Amino acid sequence: MDLKRREFLGGVVAGAGVLVGGEFPLALAEEKKNKPKKPVSTDPVALIPLTETVSCSRIGFGTGMRGWEQESELTRLGKEKATELIRFAYDKGVRLFDMADLYGTHGLIAEALADKPRSSYVLVSKIWGHPGGIPGEERLPADVVVKRILKECNTDYIDVMQMHCMVNGEWTETYADQMVLLEKLKKEGVIRAHGVSCHANAALDLVARTPWTDVVHVRINSEGANMEGPVEEGLGLAKKIHAAGIGTIGMKVLGEGKFANDAALRKKSTHFVTNLDCIDVMIPAFAAKEHVTEFIDNVAEALAKPKAAAA
Repeated sequence: MDLKRREFLGGVVAGAGVLVGGEFPLALAEEKKNKPKKPVSTDPVALIPLTETVSCSRIGFGTGMRGWEQESELTRLGKEKATELIRFAYDKGVRLFDMADLYGTHGLIAEALADKPRSSYVLVSKIWGHPGGIPGEERLPADVVVKRILKECNTDYIDVMQMHCMVNGEWTETYADQMVLLEKLKKEGVIRAHGVSCHANAALDLVARTPWTDVVHVRINSEGANMEGPVEEGLGLAKKIHAAGIGTIGMKVLGEGKFANDAALRKKSTHFVTNLDCIDVMIPAFAAKEHVTEFIDNVAEALAKPKAAAA
């Protein structure tokens, strides 16, 4: 493992042996920039290329609202209501389902979609490496956790596997061994893409300089709710990341529930994020069928209008 780690850090991640703060190796940078462009479409659930190998609906289903200890708002709905909601979203064209070990939603999604063709939807999950957060001690190594997640999801592969909640500019050092393991799983076809979910701008700033990253979760909304710093700062980082050819998943689009009582604000933020060229797909959390319908309608309305100047 030590030898493989050195080879990986010296070649795959950073070229010339530079991991933190280095620039993209030229070949990798150009390869990622060849990612297919987002199609021009007014369909709110149109298929969008997230990476060279993964395409998914423009709107995804976030399952981690207030997720902790393998519970979330979705699991707290109860199995029957959650299953009905997931299937309703699928029938509306939502074909990306965003999960995490932290949320405890793997089994719910697997059972709700058990009769659907596996090729018709995209599964995203995340491994948790921080103290606390999930019951028991099984957090890492990544290959062990991913094998368990495959069983929980009743699938042979996960489309996108992320390292969850990066909070500083040192994650490439802290999780270097896990990056090696995830790269190996991608080569084996167990996962199709990998990356990080970022909860700090310092972590985001490192993403564009880390060619290992295929996909990143970015916090973005019109009001800066649950974002770190001004909207403009987060948006600038997202633009830099997207320009590097990395797939972007917009999270906290509705402020993680902070806009729940303000329909006008929900529409404003949805329009704002929809018309950002630097965000590929969005994963709002839905707790009721009307939430799904409203979000799809708001995205459709945004797509029918000229793009925002900030895009």
